[in-house]
Amino acid sequence: MIETRDLAVTIGASRLLDHVDLRLAQGRITGLVGESGSGKSMTALAIMGLLPPHARVSGQVLLDGLNLLALPERAMCAVRGRRIGMIFQEPMTALNPLMRIGDQVAEVLRIHHRMDRQAALARARERLDRVGLAEPRFPLTLYPHELSGGQRQRVAIALAIAERPELLIADEPTTALDVTTQAQILTLLRGLVRDEEMGLLLITHDLAVVAGLADDVAVMRSGEIVEAGPTEALFRRRGHPYTRQLFAASRHVPARIAAGPGPGLDSRPPLLRIEDAARVFRLPGGRSLRAVDGVSLTIAHGESVGLVGESGCGKSTLTRAILGLDPLQAGSIRLNGMQVSAGNRMPHALRAQMQVVFQDPFGSFDPRWRVARLLCEPFHLTGRPPDWRARLDAALSEVGLSPEDAGKYIHEFSGGQRQRLAIARALIIRPALIVLDEAVSALDVRVRAQVLDLLVRLRRDHGLAYLFISHDLSVVRGIADRVLVMERGRIVEDGPAAQVIDAPQAEATRRLVAAMPRIPEGWIGPEQGEAASG
Repeated sequence: MIETRDLAVTIGASRLLDHVDLRLAQGRITGLVGESGSGKSMTALAIMGLLPPHARVSGQVLLDGLNLLALPERAMCAVRGRRIGMIFQEPMTALNPLMRIGDQVAEVLRIHHRMDRQAALARARERLDRVGLAEPRFPLTLYPHELSGGQRQRVAIALAIAERPELLIADEPTTALDVTTQAQILTLLRGLVRDEEMGLLLITHDLAVVAGLADDVAVMRSGEIVEAGPTEALFRRRGHPYTRQLFAASRHVPARIAAGPGPGLDSRPPLLRIEDAARVFRLPGGRSLRAVDGVSLTIAHGESVGLVGESGCGKSTLTRAILGLDPLQAGSIRLNGMQVSAGNRMPHALRAQMQVVFQDPFGSFDPRWRVARLLCEPFHLTGRPPDWRARLDAALSEVGLSPEDAGKYIHEFSGGQRQRLAIARALIIRPALIVLDEAVSALDVRVRAQVLDLLVRLRRDHGLAYLFISHDLSVVRGIADRVLVMERGRIVEDGPAAQVIDAPQAEATRRLVAAMPRIPEGWIGPEQGEAASG
Protein backbone atom coordinates (compact mmCIF):
# COMPACT_ATOMS: atom_id res chain seq x y z
CA MET A 1 0.00 0.00 0.00
CA ILE A 2 2.66 2.52 1.09
CA GLU A 3 6.33 1.95 0.38
CA THR A 4 9.37 4.20 0.77
CA ARG A 5 12.30 3.40 -1.48
CA ASP A 6 15.75 4.84 -0.90
CA LEU A 7 14.13 7.83 0.87
CA ALA A 8 16.66 10.51 1.87
CA VAL A 9 16.19 13.96 3.38
CA THR A 10 18.90 16.61 3.75
CA ILE A 11 18.63 20.01 5.40
CA GLY A 12 21.69 22.17 4.97
CA ALA A 13 24.71 19.95 5.55
CA SER A 14 22.77 17.47 7.71
CA ARG A 15 21.46 14.24 6.24
CA LEU A 16 18.41 13.44 8.39
CA LEU A 17 17.16 10.38 6.49
CA ASP A 18 19.43 8.04 4.59
CA HIS A 19 18.19 5.29 2.23
CA VAL A 20 15.02 4.55 4.21
CA ASP A 21 13.16 1.51 2.86
CA LEU A 22 9.86 0.93 4.65
CA ARG A 23 6.80 -1.09 3.62
CA LEU A 24 3.42 -0.45 5.24
CA ALA A 25 0.78 -3.05 4.39
CA GLN A 26 -2.98 -2.67 4.48
CA GLY A 27 -4.61 -4.10 7.59
CA ARG A 28 -1.28 -4.30 9.47
CA ILE A 29 0.30 -2.19 12.19
CA THR A 30 3.97 -1.26 11.81
CA GLY A 31 5.87 0.15 14.77
CA LEU A 32 8.71 2.60 14.12
CA VAL A 33 11.00 2.86 17.16
CA GLY A 34 14.23 4.66 17.99
CA GLU A 35 15.55 7.39 20.24
CA SER A 36 14.85 11.11 19.84
CA GLY A 37 16.45 12.53 16.72
CA SER A 38 16.64 9.16 14.97
CA GLY A 39 14.38 10.31 12.10
CA LYS A 40 11.03 8.74 13.04
CA SER A 41 8.93 11.90 12.79
CA MET A 42 10.91 13.10 9.78
CA THR A 43 9.94 9.89 7.98
CA ALA A 44 6.28 10.57 8.72
CA LEU A 45 6.56 14.17 7.50
CA ALA A 46 8.23 12.98 4.30
CA ILE A 47 5.38 10.53 3.65
CA MET A 48 2.84 13.32 4.27
CA GLY A 49 4.72 15.83 2.09
CA LEU A 50 5.12 18.20 5.03
CA LEU A 51 8.89 18.67 5.04
CA PRO A 52 10.32 22.18 5.59
CA PRO A 53 10.59 24.23 2.36
CA HIS A 54 14.41 24.18 2.42
CA ALA A 55 14.62 20.38 2.81
CA ARG A 56 16.04 18.38 -0.10
CA VAL A 57 14.38 15.01 -0.61
CA SER A 58 15.19 12.10 -2.91
CA GLY A 59 13.94 8.57 -3.44
CA GLN A 60 10.29 7.52 -3.68
CA VAL A 61 7.18 7.36 -1.50
CA LEU A 62 4.79 5.05 -3.34
CA LEU A 63 1.05 4.91 -2.64
CA ASP A 64 -0.37 2.08 -4.75
CA GLY A 65 2.40 2.79 -7.26
CA LEU A 66 1.91 6.58 -7.26
CA ASN A 67 5.08 8.49 -6.27
CA LEU A 68 3.88 11.11 -3.79
CA LEU A 69 7.18 12.98 -3.94
CA ALA A 70 6.53 13.82 -7.60
CA LEU A 71 3.05 15.29 -6.97
CA PRO A 72 2.48 19.06 -7.02
CA GLU A 73 1.22 20.56 -3.76
CA ARG A 74 -2.38 20.86 -5.00
CA ALA A 75 -2.52 17.14 -5.80
CA MET A 76 -0.85 16.27 -2.48
CA CYS A 77 -3.54 18.23 -0.63
CA ALA A 78 -6.07 15.78 -2.05
CA VAL A 79 -4.04 12.88 -0.60
CA ARG A 80 -3.60 14.30 2.91
CA GLY A 81 -6.59 13.60 5.06
CA ARG A 82 -8.34 11.60 2.37
CA ARG A 83 -5.89 8.75 1.71
CA ILE A 84 -3.37 9.36 4.52
CA GLY A 85 -4.36 10.62 7.98
CA MET A 86 -2.07 11.67 10.82
CA ILE A 87 -2.46 11.80 14.61
CA PHE A 88 -0.03 14.07 16.43
CA GLN A 89 1.42 13.65 19.92
CA GLU A 90 -0.19 16.66 21.59
CA PRO A 91 -3.90 16.98 20.70
CA MET A 92 -4.33 20.36 22.43
CA THR A 93 -1.80 21.78 19.97
CA ALA A 94 -3.17 19.88 16.96
CA LEU A 95 -6.78 20.98 17.58
CA ASN A 96 -8.07 24.51 17.04
CA PRO A 97 -9.01 25.89 20.48
CA LEU A 98 -11.51 28.33 18.91
CA MET A 99 -13.54 25.72 16.99
CA ARG A 100 -16.10 23.28 18.32
CA ILE A 101 -15.10 19.62 17.93
CA GLY A 102 -17.95 18.87 15.53
CA ASP A 103 -16.92 21.67 13.18
CA GLN A 104 -13.28 20.53 13.26
CA VAL A 105 -14.12 16.99 12.15
CA ALA A 106 -16.69 18.28 9.64
CA GLU A 107 -14.10 20.65 8.12
CA VAL A 108 -12.12 17.70 6.74
CA LEU A 109 -15.23 16.36 5.00
CA ARG A 110 -16.24 19.74 3.61
CA ILE A 111 -12.77 20.35 2.17
CA HIS A 112 -12.60 17.01 0.35
CA HIS A 113 -16.25 16.58 -0.65
CA ARG A 114 -17.74 20.10 -0.70
CA MET A 115 -20.51 18.87 1.63
CA ASP A 116 -22.97 21.30 3.15
CA ARG A 117 -22.46 21.93 6.85
CA GLN A 118 -25.35 19.80 8.11
CA ALA A 119 -24.32 16.73 6.10
CA ALA A 120 -20.72 17.13 7.23
CA LEU A 121 -21.80 17.45 10.87
CA ALA A 122 -23.90 14.28 10.56
CA ARG A 123 -20.83 12.40 9.28
CA ALA A 124 -18.71 13.98 12.01
CA ARG A 125 -21.19 12.66 14.56
CA GLU A 126 -20.64 9.13 13.18
CA ARG A 127 -16.87 9.46 13.40
CA LEU A 128 -16.94 10.80 16.95
CA ASP A 129 -19.28 7.98 17.95
CA ARG A 130 -16.80 5.52 16.42
CA VAL A 131 -13.97 6.78 18.66
CA GLY A 132 -16.10 6.56 21.82
CA LEU A 133 -17.35 10.15 22.10
CA ALA A 134 -21.08 9.50 21.81
CA GLU A 135 -24.00 11.77 22.60
CA PRO A 136 -25.43 13.01 24.88
CA ARG A 137 -22.26 13.25 26.95
CA PHE A 138 -20.12 14.53 24.07
CA PRO A 139 -22.18 16.91 21.88
CA LEU A 140 -20.65 18.41 18.75
CA THR A 141 -20.69 21.84 20.41
CA LEU A 142 -17.92 21.11 22.91
CA TYR A 143 -14.59 22.95 22.68
CA PRO A 144 -11.24 21.11 23.12
CA HIS A 145 -10.57 22.72 26.52
CA GLU A 146 -13.76 21.10 27.86
CA LEU A 147 -12.31 17.61 27.32
CA SER A 148 -9.63 15.57 29.08
CA GLY A 149 -6.34 14.70 27.39
CA GLY A 150 -7.56 11.25 26.38
CA GLN A 151 -10.83 12.65 25.05
CA ARG A 152 -8.97 15.28 23.00
CA GLN A 153 -6.82 12.51 21.54
CA ARG A 154 -10.01 10.71 20.50
CA VAL A 155 -11.15 13.88 18.68
CA ALA A 156 -7.76 13.99 16.92
CA ILE A 157 -8.26 10.36 15.86
CA ALA A 158 -11.78 11.16 14.60
CA LEU A 159 -10.25 13.97 12.52
CA ALA A 160 -7.64 11.62 11.09
CA ILE A 161 -10.14 8.89 10.14
CA ALA A 162 -12.94 11.19 8.94
CA GLU A 163 -12.24 10.19 5.31
CA ARG A 164 -11.49 6.54 6.11
CA PRO A 165 -7.87 6.84 4.89
CA GLU A 166 -5.85 3.89 3.66
CA LEU A 167 -2.94 4.75 5.97
CA LEU A 168 -3.02 6.25 9.46
CA ILE A 169 0.20 7.68 10.93
CA ALA A 170 0.21 8.00 14.73
CA ASP A 171 3.20 9.98 16.06
CA GLU A 172 3.60 9.22 19.80
CA PRO A 173 -0.21 9.25 20.28
CA THR A 174 -0.18 8.10 23.92
CA THR A 175 3.01 9.59 25.41
CA ALA A 176 1.27 12.09 27.71
CA LEU A 177 -1.61 9.80 28.74
CA ASP A 178 -2.01 7.73 31.89
CA VAL A 179 -1.77 3.94 31.48
CA THR A 180 -5.51 3.23 31.53
CA THR A 181 -6.28 5.96 28.97
CA GLN A 182 -3.29 4.77 26.91
CA ALA A 183 -4.69 1.24 26.90
CA GLN A 184 -8.07 2.55 25.72
CA ILE A 185 -6.52 4.57 22.88
CA LEU A 186 -4.37 1.62 21.74
CA THR A 187 -7.40 -0.68 21.78
CA LEU A 188 -9.27 1.91 19.71
CA LEU A 189 -6.44 2.09 17.15
CA ARG A 190 -6.30 -1.71 16.90
CA GLY A 191 -10.05 -1.83 16.31
CA LEU A 192 -9.86 0.85 13.61
CA VAL A 193 -7.19 -1.08 11.71
CA ARG A 194 -9.32 -4.21 11.88
CA ASP A 195 -12.69 -2.64 11.06
CA GLU A 196 -11.61 0.00 8.54
CA GLU A 197 -8.91 -2.21 6.92
CA MET A 198 -6.37 0.59 7.02
CA GLY A 199 -2.65 0.44 7.65
CA LEU A 200 -1.17 2.04 10.77
CA LEU A 201 2.35 3.44 11.23
CA LEU A 202 2.84 3.75 14.99
CA ILE A 203 5.78 5.97 15.96
CA THR A 204 6.80 5.48 19.58
CA HIS A 205 9.75 5.07 21.94
CA ASP A 206 7.85 2.54 24.10
CA LEU A 207 8.88 -1.00 23.14
CA ALA A 208 6.18 -2.51 25.37
CA VAL A 209 3.48 -0.62 23.42
CA VAL A 210 4.92 -1.96 20.16
CA ALA A 211 5.01 -5.49 21.56
CA GLY A 212 1.32 -5.37 22.42
CA LEU A 213 0.07 -3.68 19.25
CA ALA A 214 2.33 -3.94 16.21
CA ASP A 215 2.48 -6.75 13.64
CA ASP A 216 5.81 -5.52 12.30
CA VAL A 217 8.52 -3.25 13.68
CA ALA A 218 11.36 -1.19 12.23
CA VAL A 219 14.22 0.13 14.36
CA MET A 220 15.65 3.51 13.34
CA ARG A 221 18.97 5.10 14.22
CA SER A 222 20.55 8.27 12.80
CA GLY A 223 18.13 8.38 9.88
CA GLU A 224 18.55 4.74 8.86
CA ILE A 225 16.50 1.58 9.36
CA VAL A 226 18.97 -0.74 11.10
CA GLU A 227 16.63 -3.70 11.63
CA ALA A 228 13.06 -4.61 10.60
CA GLY A 229 10.75 -7.61 10.63
CA PRO A 230 7.73 -9.22 12.32
CA THR A 231 7.51 -7.95 15.90
CA GLU A 232 7.89 -11.19 17.81
CA ALA A 233 10.73 -12.44 15.62
CA LEU A 234 12.65 -9.16 15.89
CA PHE A 235 12.14 -8.91 19.64
CA ARG A 236 13.43 -12.45 20.13
CA ARG A 237 16.36 -12.02 17.71
CA ARG A 238 17.55 -8.46 18.40
CA GLY A 239 20.25 -8.86 15.81
CA HIS A 240 21.58 -5.30 15.72
CA PRO A 241 23.62 -3.93 18.67
CA TYR A 242 21.47 -0.77 18.73
CA THR A 243 18.29 -2.83 19.10
CA ARG A 244 19.88 -4.61 22.05
CA GLN A 245 20.77 -1.25 23.60
CA LEU A 246 17.15 -0.07 23.29
CA PHE A 247 15.92 -3.26 24.96
CA ALA A 248 18.41 -2.93 27.79
CA ALA A 249 17.42 0.71 28.35
CA SER A 250 13.70 -0.10 28.33
CA ARG A 251 14.25 -2.65 31.12
CA HIS A 252 16.73 -0.49 33.00
CA VAL A 253 16.15 -0.11 36.74
CA PRO A 254 18.19 2.57 38.53
CA ALA A 255 20.64 1.25 41.11
CA ARG A 256 18.86 1.25 44.43
CA ILE A 257 20.21 3.43 47.20
CA ALA A 258 19.58 3.16 50.89
CA ALA A 259 16.07 4.50 51.34
CA GLY A 260 15.31 7.22 53.82
CA PRO A 261 14.21 5.96 57.22
CA GLY A 262 10.62 6.79 56.37
CA PRO A 263 7.81 8.43 58.34
CA GLY A 264 7.84 7.69 62.05
CA LEU A 265 11.37 6.23 62.04
CA ASP A 266 13.34 9.47 61.64
CA SER A 267 14.06 11.49 64.77
CA ARG A 268 13.30 14.63 62.77
CA PRO A 269 9.71 15.61 61.95
CA PRO A 270 8.63 14.81 58.35
CA LEU A 271 9.96 17.16 55.69
CA LEU A 272 6.49 17.51 54.15
CA ARG A 273 3.27 16.99 56.10
CA ILE A 274 -0.19 17.33 54.54
CA GLU A 275 -3.26 17.01 56.76
CA ASP A 276 -6.87 16.76 55.49
CA ALA A 277 -6.13 18.91 52.42
CA ALA A 278 -9.17 19.85 50.32
CA ARG A 279 -9.35 21.83 47.06
CA VAL A 280 -12.83 22.56 45.69
CA PHE A 281 -13.65 24.10 42.31
CA ARG A 282 -16.98 25.80 41.65
CA LEU A 283 -18.64 24.66 38.42
CA PRO A 284 -21.47 26.21 36.38
CA GLY A 285 -24.97 25.52 37.62
CA GLY A 286 -24.04 25.71 41.28
CA ARG A 287 -22.14 22.42 41.20
CA SER A 288 -18.72 21.83 42.75
CA LEU A 289 -15.80 19.47 42.18
CA ARG A 290 -13.64 18.24 45.08
CA ALA A 291 -10.40 17.79 43.13
CA VAL A 292 -8.50 17.09 46.38
CA ASP A 293 -10.67 15.53 49.06
CA GLY A 294 -9.22 15.10 52.56
CA VAL A 295 -5.68 14.10 51.56
CA SER A 296 -3.15 13.39 54.32
CA LEU A 297 0.43 12.26 53.66
CA THR A 298 4.01 12.73 54.77
CA ILE A 299 7.40 12.67 53.05
CA ALA A 300 10.48 12.12 55.20
CA HIS A 301 13.85 13.83 54.71
CA GLY A 302 15.68 12.08 51.86
CA GLU A 303 12.69 9.92 50.91
CA SER A 304 11.52 9.32 47.33
CA VAL A 305 7.73 9.04 47.03
CA GLY A 306 5.84 8.21 43.83
CA LEU A 307 2.37 9.63 43.14
CA VAL A 308 0.30 7.82 40.50
CA GLY A 309 -3.28 7.78 39.30
CA GLU A 310 -5.48 8.18 36.26
CA SER A 311 -5.91 11.54 34.53
CA GLY A 312 -8.27 13.74 36.51
CA CYS A 313 -7.61 11.98 39.84
CA GLY A 314 -6.22 15.15 41.45
CA LYS A 315 -2.44 14.68 41.14
CA SER A 316 -1.80 18.00 39.42
CA THR A 317 -4.12 19.93 41.73
CA LEU A 318 -2.42 18.48 44.80
CA THR A 319 0.99 19.28 43.30
CA ARG A 320 0.02 22.91 42.68
CA ALA A 321 -1.12 23.21 46.29
CA ILE A 322 2.17 21.74 47.57
CA LEU A 323 4.09 24.27 45.46
CA GLY A 324 1.97 27.12 46.83
CA LEU A 325 0.34 27.86 43.47
CA ASP A 326 -3.24 26.92 44.43
CA PRO A 327 -5.04 27.69 47.72
CA LEU A 328 -6.71 25.02 49.86
CA GLN A 329 -10.26 25.36 51.16
CA ALA A 330 -9.45 23.13 54.14
CA GLY A 331 -6.50 21.35 55.75
CA SER A 332 -2.85 22.33 55.83
CA ILE A 333 0.49 21.75 54.08
CA ARG A 334 3.73 22.17 56.04
CA LEU A 335 7.29 22.02 54.74
CA ASN A 336 9.91 21.73 57.49
CA GLY A 337 7.22 22.78 59.93
CA MET A 338 6.37 26.00 58.04
CA GLN A 339 2.89 26.58 56.61
CA VAL A 340 2.74 26.52 52.78
CA SER A 341 0.32 29.12 51.45
CA ALA A 342 -0.67 30.24 47.99
CA GLY A 343 0.24 33.60 46.49
CA ASN A 344 2.62 36.24 47.78
CA ARG A 345 2.03 35.30 51.43
CA MET A 346 4.49 32.41 51.12
CA PRO A 347 7.99 33.51 52.21
CA HIS A 348 10.79 33.25 49.65
CA ALA A 349 12.86 31.26 52.13
CA LEU A 350 10.16 28.59 52.20
CA ARG A 351 9.77 28.55 48.41
CA ALA A 352 13.53 28.04 48.12
CA GLN A 353 13.26 24.75 50.01
CA MET A 354 11.35 23.11 47.14
CA GLN A 355 11.75 23.19 43.39
CA VAL A 356 9.95 21.56 40.47
CA VAL A 357 10.96 19.83 37.23
CA PHE A 358 8.19 19.83 34.60
CA GLN A 359 7.39 17.36 31.82
CA ASP A 360 8.29 19.70 28.96
CA PRO A 361 11.67 21.35 29.61
CA PHE A 362 11.48 23.47 26.45
CA GLY A 363 8.16 24.96 27.53
CA SER A 364 9.45 25.75 31.03
CA PHE A 365 12.43 27.81 29.80
CA ASP A 366 12.45 31.28 28.22
CA PRO A 367 13.95 30.67 24.74
CA ARG A 368 15.36 34.23 24.67
CA TRP A 369 17.63 33.70 27.67
CA ARG A 370 20.99 31.98 27.78
CA VAL A 371 21.52 28.98 30.05
CA ALA A 372 23.39 31.00 32.70
CA ARG A 373 20.43 33.30 33.23
CA LEU A 374 17.92 30.43 33.09
CA LEU A 375 19.69 28.37 35.73
CA CYS A 376 20.37 31.32 38.01
CA GLU A 377 16.75 32.46 37.97
CA PRO A 378 15.90 30.68 41.28
CA PHE A 379 18.42 32.92 43.06
CA HIS A 380 15.70 35.56 43.22
CA LEU A 381 14.37 33.51 46.16
CA THR A 382 17.60 33.62 48.12
CA GLY A 383 19.59 36.49 46.66
CA ARG A 384 22.47 35.87 44.29
CA PRO A 385 25.41 34.55 46.36
CA PRO A 386 28.98 35.79 45.78
CA ASP A 387 29.97 32.33 44.51
CA TRP A 388 27.07 32.16 42.02
CA ARG A 389 29.39 31.40 39.10
CA ALA A 390 30.96 28.46 40.92
CA ARG A 391 27.46 27.23 41.89
CA LEU A 392 26.38 27.49 38.23
CA ASP A 393 29.41 25.56 36.96
CA ALA A 394 28.91 22.91 39.66
CA ALA A 395 25.22 22.49 38.80
CA LEU A 396 26.03 21.99 35.10
CA SER A 397 28.80 19.52 35.89
CA GLU A 398 26.58 17.54 38.28
CA VAL A 399 24.02 16.86 35.56
CA GLY A 400 26.65 15.79 33.04
CA LEU A 401 26.96 19.05 31.09
CA SER A 402 29.86 21.45 30.69
CA PRO A 403 30.33 24.90 32.25
CA GLU A 404 30.87 26.14 28.68
CA ASP A 405 27.17 25.36 28.02
CA ALA A 406 26.22 28.37 30.16
CA GLY A 407 26.56 30.66 27.13
CA LYS A 408 24.16 28.69 24.90
CA TYR A 409 20.43 29.02 24.23
CA ILE A 410 17.94 26.28 25.10
CA HIS A 411 17.22 25.42 21.44
CA GLU A 412 20.84 24.27 21.06
CA PHE A 413 20.22 21.23 23.29
CA SER A 414 18.48 17.88 22.77
CA GLY A 415 15.39 16.90 24.76
CA GLY A 416 17.40 14.88 27.26
CA GLN A 417 19.93 17.69 27.71
CA ARG A 418 17.10 20.19 28.30
CA GLN A 419 15.74 17.98 31.06
CA ARG A 420 19.22 17.85 32.60
CA LEU A 421 19.23 21.65 32.55
CA ALA A 422 15.81 21.68 34.25
CA ILE A 423 17.22 19.44 36.99
CA ALA A 424 20.28 21.71 37.31
CA ARG A 425 18.00 24.73 37.73
CA ALA A 426 16.08 22.93 40.49
CA LEU A 427 19.33 21.92 42.18
CA ILE A 428 21.20 25.23 42.12
CA ILE A 429 19.63 26.67 45.31
CA ARG A 430 20.02 23.33 47.11
CA PRO A 431 16.38 22.60 48.02
CA ALA A 432 15.22 19.88 50.38
CA LEU A 433 12.37 18.65 48.14
CA ILE A 434 12.15 18.38 44.35
CA VAL A 435 8.78 17.75 42.71
CA LEU A 436 9.19 15.86 39.41
CA ASP A 437 6.00 16.19 37.37
CA GLU A 438 6.12 13.58 34.55
CA ALA A 439 9.78 14.54 34.23
CA VAL A 440 10.81 11.55 32.06
CA SER A 441 7.57 10.67 30.22
CA ALA A 442 8.51 12.48 26.99
CA LEU A 443 12.05 11.03 26.84
CA ASP A 444 13.11 8.04 24.76
CA VAL A 445 14.16 4.91 26.64
CA ARG A 446 17.93 5.46 26.52
CA VAL A 447 17.76 9.09 27.64
CA ARG A 448 15.18 8.16 30.29
CA ALA A 449 17.55 5.56 31.74
CA GLN A 450 20.34 8.15 31.94
CA VAL A 451 18.10 10.77 33.63
CA LEU A 452 16.80 8.24 36.18
CA ASP A 453 20.36 7.24 37.08
CA LEU A 454 21.21 10.94 37.41
CA LEU A 455 18.27 11.51 39.80
CA VAL A 456 19.31 8.57 41.96
CA ARG A 457 22.89 9.86 42.17
CA LEU A 458 21.82 13.41 43.01
CA ARG A 459 19.52 12.12 45.74
CA ARG A 460 22.37 10.13 47.25
CA ASP A 461 24.87 12.99 47.06
CA HIS A 462 22.61 15.76 48.36
CA GLY A 463 20.09 13.96 50.60
CA LEU A 464 17.20 15.15 48.40
CA ALA A 465 13.60 14.13 48.86
CA TYR A 466 11.53 13.53 45.71
CA LEU A 467 7.83 13.65 44.96
CA PHE A 468 7.84 11.75 41.67
CA ILE A 469 4.60 12.08 39.69
CA SER A 470 4.26 9.71 36.75
CA HIS A 471 1.83 7.51 34.84
CA ASP A 472 4.57 4.93 34.19
CA LEU A 473 4.46 2.44 37.04
CA SER A 474 7.65 0.70 35.93
CA VAL A 475 9.56 3.99 36.29
CA VAL A 476 7.95 4.72 39.67
CA ARG A 477 8.88 1.28 40.93
CA GLY A 478 12.51 1.88 40.00
CA ILE A 479 12.93 5.27 41.67
CA ALA A 480 10.43 5.48 44.55
CA ASP A 481 10.70 4.01 48.04
CA ARG A 482 6.98 4.42 48.57
CA VAL A 483 3.99 4.82 46.21
CA LEU A 484 0.77 6.75 46.73
CA VAL A 485 -2.22 6.01 44.50
CA MET A 486 -4.87 8.70 43.95
CA GLU A 487 -8.45 8.27 42.81
CA ARG A 488 -11.13 10.98 42.74
CA GLY A 489 -9.13 13.30 44.93
CA ARG A 490 -8.27 10.76 47.64
CA ILE A 491 -5.24 8.62 48.48
CA VAL A 492 -6.59 5.08 48.14
CA GLU A 493 -3.33 3.15 48.62
CA ASP A 494 0.02 3.91 50.26
CA GLY A 495 2.89 1.47 50.69
CA PRO A 496 6.33 0.29 49.59
CA ALA A 497 6.72 0.54 45.82
CA ALA A 498 7.22 -3.17 45.14
CA GLN A 499 4.32 -4.15 47.39
CA VAL A 500 1.85 -1.69 45.86
CA ILE A 501 2.70 -2.62 42.26
CA ASP A 502 3.15 -6.39 42.72
CA ALA A 503 0.23 -6.94 45.10
CA PRO A 504 -2.20 -4.01 44.66
CA GLN A 505 -5.05 -3.79 47.15
CA ALA A 506 -7.19 -0.91 45.85
CA GLU A 507 -9.29 -1.34 42.73
CA ALA A 508 -7.78 1.85 41.23
CA THR A 509 -4.28 0.39 41.66
CA ARG A 510 -5.33 -2.92 40.11
CA ARG A 511 -6.65 -1.05 37.05
CA LEU A 512 -3.37 0.82 36.64
CA VAL A 513 -1.28 -2.33 36.98
CA ALA A 514 -3.50 -4.28 34.57
CA ALA A 515 -3.20 -1.51 31.96
CA MET A 516 0.61 -1.42 32.04
CA PRO A 517 2.03 -2.39 28.62
CA ARG A 518 4.49 -5.27 28.87
CA ILE A 519 6.87 -7.15 26.63
CA PRO A 520 5.97 -10.86 26.94
CA GLU A 521 8.61 -12.65 29.02
CA GLY A 522 8.94 -15.35 26.38
CA TRP A 523 10.06 -12.75 23.83
CA ILE A 524 12.93 -11.42 25.91
CA GLY A 525 15.09 -14.52 26.19
CA PRO A 526 18.73 -14.35 27.33
CA GLU A 527 20.46 -11.06 27.90
CA GLN A 528 22.88 -11.53 24.97
CA GLY A 529 25.28 -9.11 26.61
CA GLU A 530 22.83 -6.24 26.48
CA ALA A 531 23.85 -3.06 28.27
CA ALA A 532 22.31 0.37 28.43
CA SER A 533 24.36 3.02 26.74
CA GLY A 534 25.15 5.80 29.18
